[in-house]
Amino acid sequence: MPLDFELSEEHQLVEKTVRDAMKPWVERRAELRAMIKRAEMPEELWKDFAEIGLLGALIPEEYGGNGMGLVAQALGFESITALGISPNVMLVNCMDAACIAKVGSDALKQRYLPGIADGSHRFCFAITESDAGSNAFAMTSFAEHRGDRFVLNGSKTYISGFDISDYMLLVARTTKEGEGAGHKGLTLFVVPTNTPGITSQLIPVSFAEGVNQYALYFDDVEITEDNVVGEVDGGAVAMFLSLNPERILAAAMCSGMSEYLIGAATQYALDRKVFGNAPIGSYQGIAHPLAECKVNHEAARLLMLKAAWAFDAGKGPVEVGSLANMCKLLNADSAIRSADVCIEVHGGNGFTEEYGFLDMYNGARLLKTAPVSREMVLNFVGEWDLGLPKSY
Repeated sequence: MPLDFELSEEHQLVEKTVRDAMKPWVERRAELRAMIKRAEMPEELWKDFAEIGLLGALIPEEYGGNGMGLVAQALGFESITALGISPNVMLVNCMDAACIAKVGSDALKQRYLPGIADGSHRFCFAITESDAGSNAFAMTSFAEHRGDRFVLNGSKTYISGFDISDYMLLVARTTKEGEGAGHKGLTLFVVPTNTPGITSQLIPVSFAEGVNQYALYFDDVEITEDNVVGEVDGGAVAMFLSLNPERILAAAMCSGMSEYLIGAATQYALDRKVFGNAPIGSYQGIAHPLAECKVNHEAARLLMLKAAWAFDAGKGPVEVGSLANMCKLLNADSAIRSADVCIEVHGGNGFTEEYGFLDMYNGARLLKTAPVSREMVLNFVGEWDLGLPKSY
């Protein structure tokens, strides 16, 4: 059977539905941008995300979702960002839903997935520690098994949206280092954010991405056994059921940014005249950088869609992880380049609040480093795809 690069009718409908639903927000972009700078999440926008089905795309119908899959969800994220609107606050909810849906107990799914799908439950993701960033296996937050519960002590850092979340999907060590734990000593938990013993501290950052960043501290936080996601000490594999969709959806956001930025720059290049009656787009110094952005965007987008397809097709975690990493790298680079060219085409206007291109540049630049750095992606590809010696 020949390859078919045409989107299905269902996927085309997803794109149209999302873009139609987001049109009113395009007209309110300046208002929305101001709310993002204040790290406010409009309830109306959150309800719109839920109503168009994006929050439930990775959740089976029996648990309140629609089961459309990651390709549909990625297309939705891309479509939103291509309108100049950021869906980043939705990202963590979707990646957490993917993990719970894949390995959570039936009771856990019944308890949390319907709320994620309809927007009534908001989740954050807690994995990063000050001494365990790219190397999650070096984390020291420890959940000790005592009777019918676990008691958690330790800390996490750069936890996005803790203040607006009802729950967190948290990764902690359950077998201490030095006891043969390694990657087998991690466990995933669902933890209500209002659980006694949790304190938070705001981390000031210079770029407003729509959510606040927090350091979290856990002092004898009790977690019941029924909130374990998957197997105790089996969280290393399970957590990538969240991390791989996160990287693919981050790539989709970057793809949408590139589409928006290339479109804005192209239109400006057609309209703007400086020397005589010829638009500046007729100059190769303007046209060629924009054409290169288009080429890179199309290539990166195809890899993003392939990665989402591989996840939906149930491919192995290494194959999905490799595609997720590569598509995140390419799409982030593409979005950064598109933002840079767009700003250059607009000249002084490119730096104004009105146009908002610097915010997009910052967003793209953030996604070059997060949720996994470019260097760690290349380490992974070198080791797992090329068979080179491990370099870290």
